[in-house]
Amino acid sequence: MVPKHRPWRLLARAGRLLLPALLLGWSLGLRSAILPADRADALYHAYDGGGVQVNGPSILVRKSIGTSVSASYNYYVDNVSSASVDVLSYASPYTEQRTEQSVNVDYLHGKSTMNLSYTNSDESDYVSDTYSFTLSQDLFGDLTTVALGYSVSDNTVGRNNRKTGTTQIVGTARVQGWRLNVSQILSKNSLLGFTFDTISDEGYLNNPYRSVRYLDSGSGTGFSYQTEVYPNTRTSNAGALRLRYYLPWRAAVSAGYRLFSDTWGIRARTWELGYTQTWRDRWTFEARYRLYDQTKADFYSDLFPYRDAQNFLARDKELSTYTSRNLGLGVTYHFLKNGWGFIDDGTANLFYDMINFDYQDFRNIPAGGLAGQEPLYSFDAGVIRAFLSIWY
Repeated sequence: MVPKHRPWRLLARAGRLLLPALLLGWSLGLRSAILPADRADALYHAYDGGGVQVNGPSILVRKSIGTSVSASYNYYVDNVSSASVDVLSYASPYTEQRTEQSVNVDYLHGKSTMNLSYTNSDESDYVSDTYSFTLSQDLFGDLTTVALGYSVSDNTVGRNNRKTGTTQIVGTARVQGWRLNVSQILSKNSLLGFTFDTISDEGYLNNPYRSVRYLDSGSGTGFSYQTEVYPNTRTSNAGALRLRYYLPWRAAVSAGYRLFSDTWGIRARTWELGYTQTWRDRWTFEARYRLYDQTKADFYSDLFPYRDAQNFLARDKELSTYTSRNLGLGVTYHFLKNGWGFIDDGTANLFYDMINFDYQDFRNIPAGGLAGQEPLYSFDAGVIRAFLSIWY
């Protein structure tokens, strides 16, 4: 198996992340001091790339309680089938299912909004419970919004034994996150957003299934495997700027830049560009491009010189040096713009992302070749998100 924090999982969850974002109106990561509208969404998502297929449904429902409280519930499923390069290098393909349920409550008081949420993620060898709190405040005539957030996630990590059908608990991990958001209206046509995140991980942080390889002249392949060893702490920081400008022909452009660093030695940068165009009142078209690159972790290597070459050892390709490029296209159609019965509006939405991953120091072992001289690994992936939204 591959790590729980893998990019295909994050991409496959894009639909789950998109629904609350639309629901809360967080185009710049913040919302003004109003409650989200009553709404229901039904989503289907699918990811295919790198030998991994992920698909499943998601349902989200939000309802106001009086004039000061709004609550939502989200149910999300990942059905995973994996024959990735990681798995084929030293294991066999597998299938699994992950289910996630979350509850959010918003409380509005004057120009302040408080949000409490709880999320449970459950799969056969990994259980996570996450609690979060956010407080946002409108300032300076509602031109500025400041939000502070905190979250804590307690995770139980297991290892499945396929022969016996049992799961052994191998460790626990706690993840704490702090976030600062600032949104500023610059003019009637422009918005600027700034986000800063600090995340602290502690506990069992590596994957119980993964191994690293080292040179071994006594092996027929020229190398042998040993278990990965990670540090039990990690702290990461990320800052992002996002600008959105509305154009006179009912369109908008957006740009963003994000800088990331952590105590494992990874440095990463993200550039984003987007364009949104409305047409004939009922249609909205979107296009976006994202470029991401990162350096490797200090203790990462595709091939170590010998067994126990250093204190910490990793061969997770997501800790390697790599670049990803993402081109996304989307269309939204308002099929109930004038309402119908108790329904105020309805949209049909379709988004597709084309992603390329290009690894600079992770090699494709199943492709064959001398140890350390196998082809460098790269692959393309596609993500589909199709969903219906109803406001009532």
